[in-house]
Amino acid sequence: MKIAEVGNIIEFRGGLQGVVEKVNENSVIVDLTFMDNYRDLELDQRTVVNHKNYKIVKESAY
Repeated sequence: MKIAEVGNIIEFRGGLQGVVEKVNENSVIVDLTFMDNYRDLELDQRTVVNHKNYKIVKESAY
């Protein structure tokens, strides 16, 4: 399992996507405002996702 890095775009929980802001030991903190339909979904701005529960969609450009 590859662990995401800051700036990666990940997909989790049935199609939600976000940008990784911080990498912790067992999880990442993700900014959900990256999604075009963020406002329609009425979600919090950030969420925590366990490393086991996401896949990397796009590698960081940094």
